[in-house]
Parts: sequence; C-alpha cells; structure tokens
Amino acid sequence: MSLRDDILSDMKEAMKSKDELRLRVLRSIKAAIGYFEVEGEKKIATDEDVQKIILKEIKKRQESIDAYRHAGREDLAKTEEEELAILQEYAPKMLSREEIQEIVREVIEQTNATQKDFGKVMKEVMTHIKGTADGKVVNEIVKEMLS
Repeated sequence: MSLRDDILSDMKEAMKSKDELRLRVLRSIKAAIGYFEVEGEKKIATDEDVQKIILKEIKKRQESIDAYRHAGREDLAKTEEEELAILQEYAPKMLSREEIQEIVREVIEQTNATQKDFGKVMKEVMTHIKGTADGKVVNEIVKEMLS
C-alpha cells in the first residue's frame, strides 16, 4: 500500500472516529497532493513526491509555530504543534546529526574538499540524503566540518 493510500485510509478512519484534528491535517495533505498532481506533469504522486509534500507541510507548521510564539499567540502555536505531531507520523525517518556528520565526512574525504568547496560538498551531500535531513542542519554541519 502506498503512502498516498495510507493517508486516504487514515482519513476515512478519522471521519469514522470523528477525530477533527487528524481529519483536518489529512485533508490538507490530500489537498496538497491533489495540487501537486494537477500542477505537475505526473498523473499520480509517487511515495517520494508525497514525502516531499509532507516535509513541506512540516516546515510550514514549524515556521508558523515560531511566528505565533514570537507574536505571543501560544494558543495558535499549540494547535500548530498538534498538527505537526500528526504530520510527523507520515514523514520519512530523519537522519540523526551523527549520521549526517558521517555522510559529510565521507563526501569531504572523497572530494578532498577545502573551505572553498562548500557548494560542491553541499550538492553532493544533498544527493545522498535526499529528503531525510533538514537542509539547514546539513548546511551547519558542512560549514562546521570545512572550517
């Protein structure tokens, strides 16, 4: 069963159990997938596409949480956190900081990179970890290891 099918199945379960929060989050994912399929050249989103969509939704929620907290709206931040928790159930397993450091170390050794080769290292690392790590974290680690 594909990730897309899992989401649709869970959406039906949320309807039956009257879980409004889960239903709202799953509907937003379904809508994002539908938008991707209409706008893109593909007819049906693959699991990889759905994972990218979910990661994008997670990032939106994280940014909203920061903005709400900055504005002193803890009630809205709490709602976003609850939605974020549901989204993370469907997200791909993220690499730990140590795993990312190991990949970066290997790429630096393979390419004999120096500080000037930051872009080259980032490009190579991102192809290895596609969708399993936050780009900001990778950026920090690469900077740290090249200096």
